[in-house]
Amino acid sequence: MTSPQRLVWDATARTRGWFVLASVTAVLGSAGTLAFPWAMARALDAVVARRSVTGPLLVCAALLALVVATGALQTLANGGYGSGTVAALRHSLARRALDAGVPGTAGFPAGDLAGRLSAGCAQAGSAGVTLVTASTAVLTSLGGVVALWLLDWRIGLCFSLGVPPLALIARSFMNRGSGLFLRYQETQGRISALLLEALGGARTIGASGTAAAETRRVLGPLPELSRTGHRVWALQRDTGWQVDLLIPAVEVLVLCAGGLALLHGDISAGELAAVVGYTALAMAALDQLDALFALGMSAAGARRVAEVVDQPVPVPGTRARPAGRSGTVTLSGVTVRSDARTVLDAVDLVVPAGTALAVVGRSGAGKSTLAALIGRLREPDAGLVAIDGVPLRELTPRALRATVGYAFERPALLGATVAGMIAFARPDASHEEVRAAAAAARADDFIARLPHGYDTPITEAPLSGGEIQRLGLARALVHDPAVVVLDDALSSLDTATEARVGSALASAWSDRTRVLIAHRVSTAARADLVAWLEDGRIRALGTHADLWQLTDYRALFAVGTDSEAAPTLGAGIGSEARTAPEATPDHEPGSGAEARTGKSTAPHRTGPGAEARTDPSTAPHMNPHAQESV
Repeated sequence: MTSPQRLVWDATARTRGWFVLASVTAVLGSAGTLAFPWAMARALDAVVARRSVTGPLLVCAALLALVVATGALQTLANGGYGSGTVAALRHSLARRALDAGVPGTAGFPAGDLAGRLSAGCAQAGSAGVTLVTASTAVLTSLGGVVALWLLDWRIGLCFSLGVPPLALIARSFMNRGSGLFLRYQETQGRISALLLEALGGARTIGASGTAAAETRRVLGPLPELSRTGHRVWALQRDTGWQVDLLIPAVEVLVLCAGGLALLHGDISAGELAAVVGYTALAMAALDQLDALFALGMSAAGARRVAEVVDQPVPVPGTRARPAGRSGTVTLSGVTVRSDARTVLDAVDLVVPAGTALAVVGRSGAGKSTLAALIGRLREPDAGLVAIDGVPLRELTPRALRATVGYAFERPALLGATVAGMIAFARPDASHEEVRAAAAAARADDFIARLPHGYDTPITEAPLSGGEIQRLGLARALVHDPAVVVLDDALSSLDTATEARVGSALASAWSDRTRVLIAHRVSTAARADLVAWLEDGRIRALGTHADLWQLTDYRALFAVGTDSEAAPTLGAGIGSEARTAPEATPDHEPGSGAEARTGKSTAPHRTGPGAEARTDPSTAPHMNPHAQESV
């Protein structure tokens, strides 16, 4: 059984009651339909022979009632089965997409995923209904063929002559159509993805006056979609006229054989009427072009859904977080690859509990990837990530989420209301906790100005980028984990607001381990320690004050942040900004986090694969020039 077939079968198993009812009613309806021509033949023969027709007519009425009743029940069962199967497929796809995370869905743009979730699942979910309907038609046709053979072998033989051509037509249709159906859906998915991208950047497009060019880009795959659609229509046309020629030819041949049998006295007038009825039923198998088309679309939809569902997901752990631990983060030999590129290369890092670590580096250095590793939002290709000595892969999902919390650059507006968004990670949080978190994130004032305050529907709240970021920070505060990862979560705040919010967060999370993805000088300056990433490796580890002496380090903040990158460290960067300390013997820049190399020398720039760790007791001060010279 292929993966798409197994996927549809598993979804069917969740609605097996409806499927069984649909199958049983289909079989009973088919039996009643097959018996009806025989009953009509008996009634007609009774009329010709001047016998009582009461019995045969009662049988006809009973069969007709059976067919009508089973048809109604089958319609109900098909609806219940189809909707249940589609819902199960959508649940499986959505759950797998969320479980697989960013790496597992990187190859599927958001618009394409939306298309698979809506159209793909609907088409795949209809496979069972289509299969039951087509199977019933085939079963009825087989019964009709058997009846024709029983009435007269010559009649049965004439009908059977049409079966081989039909099989060839159906095989050609499915072989040629399956690839076309898949290509059509894939092209639709690309257009959906491009449209979603354009809608996300609607303001930029409008401001740039590039709507016409963007329209051409979004509709770029349309000619391919048109070509594929025309090929599908051509296939339907070619198959349709072949079937339309075959069916009348077989009918004429069968009726001629039936007429000759009647002339020779081999069958009665009633049986000739039965031949007409059974021929029509037997033709049902020859007229399943629509069912073949639907099955082809269902198969293509199932393949597209299976491509997502088959993505690997992290195996959840079974271990609870040890009690009495406080959030020491350890990365040991961590390597992450994306396609052919190494994003992080043998990174070693220890962040002691309660330390604020800023991670800096140019775009593409691996900062967000490192942040994702700490909460197991991404799996390393090699190495180990642990908190308080427990590997993340061993922790249960509940323990992991309770241990690590995030605030992102663009927080998702999840939840029904503003309060619901803040309490999204902790639905049981009290209103007082929500308000306290909002106040700490400096969000309480603008929330109070909303039409309904904390009860304002989140989709109706007019929020700026900075206000959304503050709601994301409030959500992280309510979550209250031992380790907090801020992935550029202050980037939309102005410098003054960022300083106030940063001070409030430092106070609220004073005993929490904090990992800050930093692009601003002020963010790095407030951290206890700075990890400088370059080409996926830790180039240097030290305090911001010491690293500021390095020209290349200062250059990280030179673009677009000149006002913050003042030569005098600490000027204009908020109350928590740290000034450069003197290199006194009691100054240990490694005290905020460990930087072990196993050598009793001053800290130095780490080379490829080297550990960014030194024993603070062997390094009385940080010498960034020594690091730079390596």
